[in-house]
Order: sequence, then C-alpha cells, then structure tokens
Amino acid sequence: MALAALIGAYQEDDAGGLRALLPLAGRTLFDYQARILAAAGASPIVALVERVPPALHEAFDRLGQEGIAVVAVSDGQEAASRFEAGSDVLLLADGIAPDMGDLARLAEGPAAILTVADDEAHAGFERIDGDRRWAGIARVEAGLVGATAAMLGDWDLQSTLLRRAVQAGVPLRPAATEGGGPLLADSAEALEGFERHLLLASRGGRDDAVARFLLPIVEDAAVERLMATPVRPVSLAWAAVVLTVAAAFGFTRGWLWPSVGLLILSLPLDLIARRLGLLRMRPLAPNALALRALWPAAGLALLALGLFEARHGGGWGAFLAAATGAAVAAAARIEATGAALPGQPWLVSRRNAIVLALPFAAGGAWTAYLVVLALYAAAGFFFVQHVQHLDTPPAG
Repeated sequence: MALAALIGAYQEDDAGGLRALLPLAGRTLFDYQARILAAAGASPIVALVERVPPALHEAFDRLGQEGIAVVAVSDGQEAASRFEAGSDVLLLADGIAPDMGDLARLAEGPAAILTVADDEAHAGFERIDGDRRWAGIARVEAGLVGATAAMLGDWDLQSTLLRRAVQAGVPLRPAATEGGGPLLADSAEALEGFERHLLLASRGGRDDAVARFLLPIVEDAAVERLMATPVRPVSLAWAAVVLTVAAAFGFTRGWLWPSVGLLILSLPLDLIARRLGLLRMRPLAPNALALRALWPAAGLALLALGLFEARHGGGWGAFLAAATGAAVAAAARIEATGAALPGQPWLVSRRNAIVLALPFAAGGAWTAYLVVLALYAAAGFFFVQHVQHLDTPPAG
C-alpha cells in the first residue's frame, strides 16, 4: 500500500518563530522530520503551513537537492488532494521529534495512533482521554484526511483529524519509552538533549582499537562542526582515499613523515562521513565505492613504503614484508566479515596499522615496522581462522 506523510509546520515556538524551524543537528527540526519520513518510505511528503518563511523555503530546497520532494499546502483540502485514494498517511504533529522505532513500526504496520501517558512529563501533548495523550504521530487512511478536510471549517486540521481517527476506531497504542520516547519541542533548548542523543546514537559500534579508544573525541568535535555545513558525507570518504593515495606517492619520493601525517589525517574521515550520513538520514551504503577504496589505497601506501625501503637499505625483504602484510591483512578482513570475534578491536585494521607505524617512525625503523606489521597481520589471520572454524566438525 502506498504511504504518504503529512507534517504540521504552522505553530509558533516560545520565541514567536515556527516550531518547524527550531535548530536540530545543524539543520532544522523540519529537515529531520522530512528525512526520517522519507527514510520510512513516505512519498509524497506534504507540509501544512500557513506561510513559507525564507528559512523554511531553504529547507525545502535542501531536501529537494537530496531527492526528497516536499509539497507545501495551506489548508486541509489542498493537503487531502495530494494523497492517492486508498493510500495511508503518516501524520506527524507540529514540533514532534518522533522515536525512530515508533516510526518504523507505523510504516510497516496497520493504521494506529500512538499515545503517551497523561502525566507532567507530557503536559504539552494533546489530550485524548483521562489517561492518554497523543504522541504526535499516527497512521491513518487518506480517505479520513479528505473527509476531515471537507467538514473542517475553521477548526485545526491536526486536532480534528486526531479526534475523527479516534472516533473511527483507529487503535491506540503506547509509544516507545526506552529511548526517551517522542519529544515535543517548543524551544531550541528543548531540542538540545535530543540533538545530543542523536550525536551519541550516530557513533555506533567500532571495530578497531583506534576508532574505539582514540578517535571519539575528534569525531564528536568534527561532526558537531560539520552538521551545519553543506559538506557531503561521501566527499569526506573520498578525501580519506585521496589522502591515502597521496601518502603512497609521498612514500615513493622518500617523504616518509609527511606521508605518515597524511595517513593520520585520514583516520577519522570515513567515520565522520558515516555519522553525518546517519544524522542527515542519508546513510552511506556499506558498499559505497569510496569506502571500498580505502583498503586498496592503504595497501598501495604500504607497498610504496616497502618499495622505498627495498631501494634504500632494507633490501627486497622489506618489500616482501610489505606485500605479505597487505595480502594477509586483506585476507583476514575478508575472513572476519560479518563475524563477531573476541578481541576484534585489536586485530589488524587500516587504522591500527597506521598508528602502529608511529613508534617505528620515531626511531627510523621503517623496515622493522614492515616486518612487525606482517607478523601482526598473520597472527590476526590465523586467529580469525581458528575462531571461525572452532566449532566446525572435521570432514568425514
């Protein structure tokens, strides 16, 4: 069944502006609402707004550039005309930042109205009865939107539609509470905690020790500063590839420390790119070319260092160690794909290998680094093999 969405964007916040334009994650609350609805599969996305101020128009343009078309309407009848007959509509109240789990369940399930408890914490939410208030999100039939708009008069579409849905017997279901539940924002301060929650949630798991223990502070600072910029996540991922290839070229020229510096700069970029994509509800695909190119680029840099060392006192053993380390590390990575391994952060990885170079570089022991890295990668590969096949019964 086709799924559309209707967002209220006409109520004022405590400062006299629109709730929809409250700042969130470097954009506006409306940007966030439209993106999560698009991620849930809703199309078209209709915004009910009495007037379109410049800031809201800019939000429409940003979303349009990302392929999320938003249609602005000024009354209920115009809104109803945008929905196909027989479709369902996700209704999102003005100023609501919904729980992602709630939205996903509504997008996949039948019509329902989500509720929160009638208590002090939810005093700003619209009351349904003596025990429940509306959580600000519901799924209703498009025909109900049209019927409500036809008899609306001077009444508020959002509230009237809620009442008619309740009268029509649309099931009432409690909203999620484990993640804090839905938030009704009427001021910028009300969204600060929610924004912090989004930032922390975007960090996700980390598969290597460097990302887990050394980079979170750098990541957080960079993501907070980049949220409000037009920087595209995929551009950051490609920047990591370019820096790594530039480091490979630098190794061939003997610019060893500058090349290591480029590699250090590349460490957090793909992580920052992933987090920006998540915050903007446009996550980078795991198989995105820029992400897949990072490992080959790192292998190229390692081979370039081995070649330089082979020509400057390390002998061909240095190049052999570099080639062995690159090949075995790639094999270990392939073998470990999709597996939850004990001690995984300490296995060989692109970031771990780069940071491992620092003490050897400080002493000028580049060939020793290549040998140690090859042994490190080989130990990791055999460990992964052992764990992966530990419970495999012998053949025959």
